[in-house]
Amino acid sequence: MLIPSIDLMEGKVVQLVQGSRKALEFDGLQHWIDRFSKYPVVQVIDLDAAMGRGNNQSLVREIARQIPCQVGGGIRSIDSASATLDLGARRVILGSSLISQGAINVSFARDLSAQLGPEKLVFAVDSRGGYVSIKGWQESTPIQAADMIRALDPFCAAFLYTNIDTEGLLQGIPLDIVRELRKATSHRLIAAGGIRSQEEVDALDAIGVDAVVGMAIYRNLMPA
Repeated sequence: MLIPSIDLMEGKVVQLVQGSRKALEFDGLQHWIDRFSKYPVVQVIDLDAAMGRGNNQSLVREIARQIPCQVGGGIRSIDSASATLDLGARRVILGSSLISQGAINVSFARDLSAQLGPEKLVFAVDSRGGYVSIKGWQESTPIQAADMIRALDPFCAAFLYTNIDTEGLLQGIPLDIVRELRKATSHRLIAAGGIRSQEEVDALDAIGVDAVVGMAIYRNLMPA
């Protein structure tokens, strides 16, 4: 399944390269809401919230009012996860808060699952050079992606794996890595990071992996 992405920064729809350099910027949020309305779910990331410099909460609410979405960016507590669900999000995406002092925070994941329900939770595993990165991809950890997935598998509905090394570059995502991670969880695995063609989306679908696509859509390399 293809999941289009809407990344928000300073009130606009943007696309970044490897989480840092802004490559594209668009006004007119409604255009993208309308364009993506046919999809079962759209991924919405509040980049300002992820980087700790404000938020785009009003835009998130508007998107969630019109189309089904899973929302992430700066959600680091049960209260903020609950508040995001109250905005209308179907599921919330958490990543940085699942790591504490360089270790996987299993107790927090357990509490989240108990209070909100695992079906509402997507856990983000963002990897650079094979190791999980957090806080808007600005801080590295000693944790490998597969280890994080295995430890947190009982507490969520899906994992979102982003290969930071290829993210935004339109060079494709390494399928061998994704195949190994697919074996690490009993839940849905969603992959992101440089996916560039429908053929790649189909290849991921064939191994039971959903594909988040941003740059290829916004550069009109893929229909959406």
